[in-house]
Amino acid sequence: MTLPGAVDDDLWSAIGEPTRRRVVDLLLAGGPGTATSLCAQLPVTRQAVSKHLGVLDRAGLVHSAPAGRERRYEVDPGQLARAVAQLNDVGNAWDARLRRIKRIAEAIEKQQSKK
Repeated sequence: MTLPGAVDDDLWSAIGEPTRRRVVDLLLAGGPGTATSLCAQLPVTRQAVSKHLGVLDRAGLVHSAPAGRERRYEVDPGQLARAVAQLNDVGNAWDARLRRIKRIAEAIEKQQSKK
């Protein structure tokens, strides 16, 4: 469990891989899907898609239910919202850092122009 506002490294490690991001995109656009239905839309094997879905499942980004001989996966909206909130927090933190750097640079420039 992570603290509110803290970055969940497991979550970002899972979503940081391009194929897994594409899997999430496909599930968001097309609704629930199986490894077979997803691999038809990706340049990877069904086995690779299954492994990516496993990583996403362990990170909580998707959840699954049995669907015949396969599992049907869908995005977990709560975990996705948590990922978006974390990304916004990281962006806000960097914006604040950059504003501080700008103020310091402007102060140095002002000091140097007085000389």
